[in-house]
Amino acid sequence: MRALAVVFVIALAFPALAWEKSADLGLTFNQTAYSNSWTGGESGAMTWAFTGNFAAQKQMSPKVHWGNQLKLQFGQTHNQATAADGTKSWESPKKSSDRIFLESIAKLTLGAAVDPYAAFAFESQFLDASVPAVKRFLNPMLLTESVGAGRTLIKNEKTELVSRLGFALRERFDRVVVSEVPEKTDMETTTDGGIEWVTDFSHTFGSNAKYVSKLRAFQALFSSAADDLEGLPNEDYWKTADLAWENTLSASVAKYLQFSLFTELLYDKELDLRGRFREVLGIGLAYKLF
Repeated sequence: MRALAVVFVIALAFPALAWEKSADLGLTFNQTAYSNSWTGGESGAMTWAFTGNFAAQKQMSPKVHWGNQLKLQFGQTHNQATAADGTKSWESPKKSSDRIFLESIAKLTLGAAVDPYAAFAFESQFLDASVPAVKRFLNPMLLTESVGAGRTLIKNEKTELVSRLGFALRERFDRVVVSEVPEKTDMETTTDGGIEWVTDFSHTFGSNAKYVSKLRAFQALFSSAADDLEGLPNEDYWKTADLAWENTLSASVAKYLQFSLFTELLYDKELDLRGRFREVLGIGLAYKLF
């Protein structure tokens, strides 16, 4: 994982390597505040969010193509609380968004109906705040290694549609809190393997707007937790397919001003019986490095 990250950074840093690169940064900010004498029941809030989307790809040889992408998100919300005597004070910040996603894909471009590939993905978050008293960075972590075959269904100046199907091995690392005082965690590791289907779609509208979508589905065939779960109500939950569908719509309304809408739909029965959905809408500063 570290080696892939280092190579990714080097690929972005050296134009002489003739990589096809892109890097988009965004920062949104919203703030309201009220004095102690304010009446009406309103409370202040301050929200900020950072997003970073990086990509680097290169045709290493006539038969080998290597593509990498890194997606980062982090944001916080600060709320202004009103005490019983009417005084207002700012509470500690809470996370509003947090995500790290790194993916690297090497595929053989043989000119056949499909292209064999090998892929690696790393997913985590900057800060695990589920237990406020214990700060856990880069937790939990999910590593996915996969091999299979893919096909580019559409590729032109504005639209690209790529789909791939293969076998994937996933490793989940979670530092579970054993004690808050003193801070003590215990590493829990789960491994499963199965069939993975991934589809990437992107479309550019004119010169200022772009839509990007990524759909991932995983059907586990085996799990290291199966024996431990035997006889429990959730013993078969790992057999249910997992789904992750993310969509990003971005549009530049001025040179350094951008509108962005990110939505994500997740379903993992082992984590929650319901589907999980989140939306991040922002208008703020944007900067394109290259």
